[in-house]
Formats: sequence, structure tokens, C-alpha cells
Amino acid sequence: MITKYFSATLRGIDAVEVEVEVNARGADKPQVIIVGLPDAAVREASQRVTSAIGASALFLNDGTKTVNLAPADLKKEGPSFDLPIALAMVAASRTQPLAADDCCIVGELGLDGAVRPVKGMLSIALEAKRRGRTRLIVPEANAPEASVIDGVDAIPVRNLRDAWDYLSGGIDIAPSRIDRHTFFETQRTYDVDFDEVRGQHAVKRALEVAAAGGHNLLMIGPPGTGKSMLAKRLPGILPDMDEDEAIATTRIHSIAGLLDARHAFLTTRPFRAPHHTISDVGLLGGGTHPGPGEVSLAHHGVLFLDELPEFRRQTLEVMRQPIEDGEVTISRAAGTLTFPSRFMLVAAMNPCPCGFHGDPKRECRCGPGQIEKYRQRISGPLLDRIDLHVEVPLVDFNELDSRAQPGEASSVIRARVAAARRIQQERFAGTRCRTNAAMGPRQVKAHCRLDAESRSYLAHAMEELNFSARAHDRILKVARTLADLAGSDSIRACDILEAIQYRALDRRLFA
Repeated sequence: MITKYFSATLRGIDAVEVEVEVNARGADKPQVIIVGLPDAAVREASQRVTSAIGASALFLNDGTKTVNLAPADLKKEGPSFDLPIALAMVAASRTQPLAADDCCIVGELGLDGAVRPVKGMLSIALEAKRRGRTRLIVPEANAPEASVIDGVDAIPVRNLRDAWDYLSGGIDIAPSRIDRHTFFETQRTYDVDFDEVRGQHAVKRALEVAAAGGHNLLMIGPPGTGKSMLAKRLPGILPDMDEDEAIATTRIHSIAGLLDARHAFLTTRPFRAPHHTISDVGLLGGGTHPGPGEVSLAHHGVLFLDELPEFRRQTLEVMRQPIEDGEVTISRAAGTLTFPSRFMLVAAMNPCPCGFHGDPKRECRCGPGQIEKYRQRISGPLLDRIDLHVEVPLVDFNELDSRAQPGEASSVIRARVAAARRIQQERFAGTRCRTNAAMGPRQVKAHCRLDAESRSYLAHAMEELNFSARAHDRILKVARTLADLAGSDSIRACDILEAIQYRALDRRLFA
């Protein structure tokens, strides 16, 4: 007898529906044959499934069970097929198998029949909805994540026996429910705040500008000046994620296996800070079974690269595509996968290997050759893709004193950033562009017109400081953001001058 249930496998950040077919025949020695391009984890399901069926006191007759995972030309990976294979094998052993055409079933089985969580549940739920499945039988730990998607009932099961009894009508399991709107409103909190930062007013201003326009930022200063502290607080002044952004970001973290029952959904913008020893695969994604890298895990959030020159130059250079395009493409013999990677890049570095070049109080121990070699680890094309370069000086004792006036709270800064972002949303309505940093040449020409005074300032800077054409456009984009923060319809001369200041820093330090 042939039985068929529906499950899903992951391909990139998307899920693809898979039909799990089982044919039970003969009365010879019991064996399970799995076909349909299974990987090692899927082939080993035969051992887990037979043990789980026995431990769950479910009937399984003798003979050969042939399991086909269709479509046959799609590689199947991971243990998420355990539960549907087990249910289909038990159903094939009975004269009247259970119909479950409206169900999508996923879950890994333990040898005792327990159902364990799997990766990518949010993508699987979206695929089930697209295919018209109204019920999604999932591990209990995955139920909160799956219940975020409207139109599909997430049925949580703890073990194989519960899943069988539910399908056969022996027990009733209430779908997992979540009030998405209430959940969003109550979970949007950050552990750190800008009011904890003393001094560094110029750097805070640069971070506010970066957040308002979605610009990339480089902080340069000696050790101990608060570069990492400032970067960690940047997500708290970015506008709140809307539901579409949260779902897109959560899908990536789910596929990477970074979610659990306590953190089943992301409501705050991610902050990723990989170590400088990270590999190309770790940063961009890939591997034997291609998965998302740090640039994708930072989607709709912040990617912080501390000690930027310590990263391998090749690793930094491969970031140029995701910075420009907002996505990273991974090509393998089996096909090409694309992962979203629309993030804000924030980097930090010392001015020299010892960190004290240019410090008025501490002597630099580095020779000119060492300093030049250190700075050349960062290529000009990469610097051109970073809109704002800002110095982070040492903080005066009077500002560090606990009696000093605290700085602005993140909520106050976020309100100004959100107002600037609303102006950009209206400006770019009906286009794929959402922030000033993402403007293309045509949009820069349309929205960044300069008066005669501003044009003369920019022309002088281009000639004297030897800016590239890409830097020219970056200056215009930053100036447009400065005007938006001020509520100005046009770019003013002061906006151009401030934007040039942020670009001029790298030319002074790296000339």
C-alpha cells in the first residue's frame, strides 16, 4: 500500500514542498529504503524512525518499506523528514491509511519517539501557506515560530505517538497562537542605551546621521575610546522593524539554527560582530550545505567589524558585492543560491598598530613603514563604500565623571532618525529604494541638486582632496540625509561641508 504525506526541505532561505511517499510490500525481512537524493542525515532516518515507532507502541508490519522523497531531482538535507516518514510508514502498514492532504509535517525524531526541533521553520510555514496547507504539524519547540504566519495552524507535538493520535482523531491538540501585533509592541527593547555614553558628541552625531540615511560608518581612534560601546548602541536608534522586515530577518536566523523556544522571533534589529579571524565562508555564507553568513545574519541590522585592518584583505574585498547589491550570491556545482544582506556596516580601527599615532598624550611606537603597511590593509574601493569616517578621541575625565550630565537617550535620537526615514519613504515611494544610502545615480541626480555655493564647495573638495567619483556620490547622499534630519527640502551649504568633513577624514589619515 502507498501512503503520501507532505513535508518540506530548505533551499537557501526558502523552503520547497516535498512529497513523502511510502510503499509497503511483501513479508520478507524488514528493511527501509530511502530514495530521492537524500543526504547522509536523511538516509540515517531509517534507523531513527524504526526505533521511534517501536518506542511509541505503534504497529509496523514486516517487509520492505520504500520511501520516496519527491521531487526526485532536488537534494534533501537534514533530519526534518523523520516525523513524516514515520507517520507514512505506520499508515502504510494499516488497511486504511490516514488522509492528511491539508497538512505539512516536519520534525526530527529521537530513538524514544520524542520530536525534536528543526531549522528553518518560518520558511517552511510560509511554503505551507503558499501551497494551501492549513495545518502544520511541528515540534513543540518550533510552534511559536511557526504560529507567526497567519492562515496556517501550527500543531505542536511532543512525540511521535501524539502526532499519530492527533491525525487519527484520538486526541485533539489546540493550535499554537500568538498575537503578532502585541508581541511586537512588548518585545522591542534593547539592553543598552546611548544615555550611558559619556562625551563623544561628534561621534554620536555621525552615528545619528548614519542611522538616518542607512549609511556605512568607520570609526578611527586609539584603544579604550568607546568605539565598540558606541557601535553596540546603534541598533537602538534605528527605526523599529516592521513585520515584513522582522519575518525576513527571522527566516535567516531560523535557517542558521540560532532560534529557540525563548527567542522564536526577532523583534529588534540584529547586531553581528564577527571576530577578525573569520573565514570568507563564515562572513559571506556557503559551505558544503550552503547557509547564510554574518552579512546575511545582519540583514536589516548592523554588521560591526572591530579591528578592521586585522581582517584578511581578501575577506574584506568579497564584501563589496553585498554592500552594493544588498544580497550575496553563492554558486556551487549543484546550483546558485542568493541570501539577502541589506545591512549597515560599522567598522572600527586604530590609527596605527600600537593605536597611539597622533595622540597628544601617548607616544606612538610605530615607524612610518609600519603605519603605512597597516593602513594599506584596507583598500581604497572598500573605503569608498563607507560613507562616514569619524575620529573617536579619548574622553576627558570631566565627561567620564559620574556627576556629569547624562547624554540623550536612544529613544530621543530614534525619534529624529524615524522622522528622517519617513521623509525618505515618501521620497522613494513606489521604488525599491528605501534610504538615501541606497540611491542610484538617477535618484542622486533627481534628489541631490545643489545651489551655486554648495557646488563650489564640493568642486573645491574634489580637486584638492582627490576624491573618487564614488566618493562624490557618497557625499551627496550624506548631505541629503543631513538635510532630511534638519527638515530641509533642499541641500544647504552647511550640509555639503559637514558631509565633506566625514569623507575628508580618510584622505587625511590614508594619504
